[in-house]
Amino acid sequence: MIVRRTAVAVAASLIGLTASASASGTATAAPRAAETVPQSWEYSALNLAQAHRAAQGEGVTVAVLDSGVEAGHPALAGKVTTGPDYVEDGLQPGDPKWGDHGTAMASDVLKVAPKAEILSIRITSDKDEDGFYRGTSRIARGIDYAIEHGADVISMSIGGELLGDSYDEDEADALGRAAQAGVPVLASAGNSGDEFNDAQYPAGYPGVIAVAALQQSGTRAEFSTVRTYNSVAAPGVAIMSAKNTGGYEAINGTSPATALSAGVVALMKSANGDLTSAQVRSILTRTARHASSGPSPLDGYGMIDAAAAVESSAKPPADRTEPIAHKGKEHLATPDGTPKTQHPPLDTELVAIGGAAAAVGLVMVIGALLSARAARRRGTRARAQQAGQG
Repeated sequence: MIVRRTAVAVAASLIGLTASASASGTATAAPRAAETVPQSWEYSALNLAQAHRAAQGEGVTVAVLDSGVEAGHPALAGKVTTGPDYVEDGLQPGDPKWGDHGTAMASDVLKVAPKAEILSIRITSDKDEDGFYRGTSRIARGIDYAIEHGADVISMSIGGELLGDSYDEDEADALGRAAQAGVPVLASAGNSGDEFNDAQYPAGYPGVIAVAALQQSGTRAEFSTVRTYNSVAAPGVAIMSAKNTGGYEAINGTSPATALSAGVVALMKSANGDLTSAQVRSILTRTARHASSGPSPLDGYGMIDAAAAVESSAKPPADRTEPIAHKGKEHLATPDGTPKTQHPPLDTELVAIGGAAAAVGLVMVIGALLSARAARRRGTRARAQQAGQG
């Protein structure tokens, strides 16, 4: 989520690029290979130089669920596959109102994982520079599409009031399918600051890696939402990002922090493609800046250390969340072809023992009630007799 922008379009002559934005503001023709996004302070903060010696995102696809990605931008050329548009508002790539936020997020993923691929899935539309609209179950549809089309990581720099803060069963189910498929999902913690706000989704869903934003001092950015479910944090202030109309600008928010973090996860998956979602979360939190002191609602376990995370990916912690294999017998499938299973036969001997015990217990309870009633009657007669004698 972008909280505000610094209107700084960097001219190509100043950043050493071969392409520049035209006078009209539209993107120029894309070169054959993606250019490098201008570096910001996140390179040193995330320890990227060392991380890139081990991995650069080779063979990894990051699904960016956002407002669309302008694939022709020099920083993204040849790296983007455009998926479905679930917004269906009539806007098309090339329109200044299409892909503003998503283009910036894709470029932030690639500055961390330059050899990764981007799968763009449009689930929101840019309303203005501060927020986006969401339609029913677009997030769920986007997650399912990403899983079905080979995404290794899902990045969602979305959330907040304009997206709706309510829990959605379809989204929760889709996130469960992502976990089963071993696809880590990251989402923005939000830009509500330290207000006493309710949970924001999708960051608030169990299993989602919620990312907070930090400023150059390493402390929480004032806009970053303070919540107990925050997992980790990444740079989120003055992050140079691609513009959908060409060029670059510095942006603030938990959105770029999330995209940068998704890039780190892409490095991890590049180093070890067998990492599960639970292992990715465990590694990120164990290797973050203040992991030893525990999590904080301000920034989770602290600043991500990309180099340490990639190194730890070679020998990940055991994943104790794997489902236990079903031991029942298979039986014939239903007409839709879905395989079914049945549970092992019920142990009737244990049922008989349990039933007998229950019956005995019931008899004892009834007996106790009858005895108590008889005692009360005897007491009542005795008191009556004593009253008559008096």
